[in-house]
Amino acid sequence: MVSPQALTEAERRVVAAWAADCAERVLPLFEAEASDDDRARDGIERARAFARGELDAAGEIRRRFDAGRASRSATSPAGKAAAWAAGQASGVAHMGAHALGAAAYAARAVESTDPGRGGASEIAWQLQHMSGPVRTALRRLPRLGEDSSGPLGPGLLSSGALGASIRAIQAALDSPA
Repeated sequence: MVSPQALTEAERRVVAAWAADCAERVLPLFEAEASDDDRARDGIERARAFARGELDAAGEIRRRFDAGRASRSATSPAGKAAAWAAGQASGVAHMGAHALGAAAYAARAVESTDPGRGGASEIAWQLQHMSGPVRTALRRLPRLGEDSSGPLGPGLLSSGALGASIRAIQAALDSPA
């Protein structure tokens, strides 16, 4: 049985572009610390190529961890979170729920640079830049913590600031755009 967190391939292609947008906004935080490490940028570019139909899910499943591993090159919480956002964006080819992970890590990166305000402002930007098809696809995902078969299950994304960010996004999806 396919996980409800997977989404269809067409939906994953739509949300991959939005996830790449979220991750790319914070990429400079990573690149300022690790300018020689192109894995995070490559992950975002691969998410965009997947969104355009230039890459297939099977090939990207094997490469989905590369961008996130770039976090080892960063020293600050913001730089690490930016790399993890890129890793989550590249993982959308495998499972659509990773788009919410990309958004949550991007919000964490911005919050690290502007405590108390940055995360909320980043989530507001993400919601403003969510197209109707992205909103529709993300609405199909189970609520955080309701399904254990993927990234929205119990674990890292469901706790702390990451979980709060995803819950805020999912709550906003319930209201009109």
